[in-house]
Amino acid sequence: MDKLIITAALTGAEVTKEIQPNLPITAEEIAVEAEKAYEAGAAIVHVHAREDNGSPTQDIEYYKSIKEEIGKRCPVIFQPSTGGATWHTAEERLQPVDLKPEMATLSTGTCNFGDDVFMNSKEYIVKFAKKMKENRVKPEIEVFEPGMIANAEYLIKNDLVSTPLHFDFVLGVPGAMPASAKNLVFMVGSIPAGSTWTVAGIGRHETPLAMMGIAMGGHVRVGFEDNIYYKKGEIAKSNAQLVERVARMANELGREVATPDEAREILNLK
Repeated sequence: MDKLIITAALTGAEVTKEIQPNLPITAEEIAVEAEKAYEAGAAIVHVHAREDNGSPTQDIEYYKSIKEEIGKRCPVIFQPSTGGATWHTAEERLQPVDLKPEMATLSTGTCNFGDDVFMNSKEYIVKFAKKMKENRVKPEIEVFEPGMIANAEYLIKNDLVSTPLHFDFVLGVPGAMPASAKNLVFMVGSIPAGSTWTVAGIGRHETPLAMMGIAMGGHVRVGFEDNIYYKKGEIAKSNAQLVERVARMANELGREVATPDEAREILNLK
């Protein structure tokens, strides 16, 4: 197996200070959290920007500040979201790609997202893929439903993305594909040969799916975007605390954790 790449999803767009008091909001807070996650074993930090009042934003200037602050502190792979919040327009969501990060997320389909709908039409998907290719940004294909894999294959056939692709299976979002061992195995078996993959379990599913991802040879995402608890009834102290647990599990299973540079090699980042 390749070494294990741990991604820390630091903030998300839905979590608030009211439900997770330790949520980082400002560029400096997010950068400090990124550094702690890196020290705990994270090679990638997945970032949603927030305004000073905590509202989610896709404004490029906020992402620029966060990227610069993280760069001062640690060598992790900076991976901004192009998902944003469900109400952001495609143009707003695309702004971070102009920073030319090494990676950015690319969601390849529409799905129910709690009480909302996360809209990704074919027009959006193609537009995002073209923008990333122009800027030489490796997409992380975010998959919430099986049909999104077929949409990613459409991008391959039309030379809109470069292979091998890297997928992130986000399982357990209310309204989308449930989190289960059966569903993860199905998703992994459905992606193009040679692809790499990460699994992100939502809420209480985070830790069980992380353990499965480690054992199956995939990679793992944890963090406040997906889960605010360390265990039932106990709010997590930091993203690093969640990363540390994955690193410990990997150690128990005899799988080494990748450094950022090792992750770059595994993911074929230029």
